[in-house]
Amino acid sequence: MTLSLRNTGLFAVMALMIVLVGVMQSWSLAFAIVNLCLISAIMALGVNIQWGYAGLLNVGVMGFAALGGLAGVLISTEPVAEAWSAGGTGIIISLIIAVITIAMATLVYTRLKGTGKMRIWATILVAFIGYFIARIFFEPAVEAIESVEPARTGFLGGFGLPIILAWIVGGVLAAGAAWVVGKISLGLRSDYLAIATLGISEIIVAILKNEDWLARGVKNVSGLPRPVPYEIDLQRSEWFQGWATSLGATPVELSSIFVKLSYASLFAVVLLIVLWLSERALNSPWGRMMRAIRDNETAANAMGKDVTARHLQVFVLGCAVIGVAGAMLTTLDGQFTPASYQPLRFTFLIWVMVIVGGSGNNWGAVLGGFLIWFFWIEAEPIGLWLMDVITAGMAEDNPLRIHLLESAAHMRLMTMGLILLLVLRFTPQGLIPERRR
Repeated sequence: MTLSLRNTGLFAVMALMIVLVGVMQSWSLAFAIVNLCLISAIMALGVNIQWGYAGLLNVGVMGFAALGGLAGVLISTEPVAEAWSAGGTGIIISLIIAVITIAMATLVYTRLKGTGKMRIWATILVAFIGYFIARIFFEPAVEAIESVEPARTGFLGGFGLPIILAWIVGGVLAAGAAWVVGKISLGLRSDYLAIATLGISEIIVAILKNEDWLARGVKNVSGLPRPVPYEIDLQRSEWFQGWATSLGATPVELSSIFVKLSYASLFAVVLLIVLWLSERALNSPWGRMMRAIRDNETAANAMGKDVTARHLQVFVLGCAVIGVAGAMLTTLDGQFTPASYQPLRFTFLIWVMVIVGGSGNNWGAVLGGFLIWFFWIEAEPIGLWLMDVITAGMAEDNPLRIHLLESAAHMRLMTMGLILLLVLRFTPQGLIPERRR
């Protein structure tokens, strides 16, 4: 069997499993899984750009995804006029002071002559003075903003623009945060980057949970505008009711499927664009250079390549892709819930997608995104069916039977571990390994 035929067969099996969900459970659930698989595949591509291309260990995937979700709120929600009147000016002034402080601290550090300790202490002094001045304007403004109808708003709101624009802005926000992290930690040992990304991810999520003026914190922002029609609008339209009748389906059922298909079409376009760009980059001289740096940094450095600059470049690109996926996830959910971003749990899941699919292969990352998220969703019903079959001969009130059926919900993590172990045992380089040229 040729390699291309084998890869096509793997994707065909994945499609067949989704079809089986539609036939045996419901098509609405099947298309819901497809949407989440598409977003997961984009996130896996972002991690693959960092790890598969350059060997960079990013353990803070969810932090950059959360910045993408924040972009959905800042772009799509309507501005809260009362909140802006109460404290918007103070927020703007404090942000301007923060920017001036950063610029002054940088200027002092780079221009001040003298011993290293003098430069460091002078920079720290400038930073502290700017910080306390900014707090003078920031704290009263935050208190005033959060007191404006806290049950309904209590934040500044956004720009009231189409939410699709948030996908681009989410990538920009994540790329900006990645640039800051990369400038600090890249060029040091690889474990420093892992620690820095995990730390910044926890910091980002903590800020989003606690700064209510920004995105309501743990109160969440719900009812974000959609780029696709609403089910209730479809059900009320005469043409849709007639279409549902002609297909032998109810308007309620068909409207749910139609909306999910609309989302899937948008997400598939983004996935294809990211995949095409990733393949172009991987097969270009830039991609060959990145793989050379990944395989032997010392040799690449000796050949005149700026390893640190290239690492920063690929790290920012990968985080930008993750930020886009984060904005898409918020768009699909229709709400922004900072508490749902669990850096370690879901970062592990994205890494499993990349490893199982095939590190260094973009098509492998896509397959891994589909496969792992499919089993993450379906592990519980499959486990419940399996436990029901195993305990079929037991009495209804048998304690062992009750325990096994109640434990089916915990099949997810065991399933992920089992898949990872099987793939690492039989195909250590992933289901679709990297092509060595």
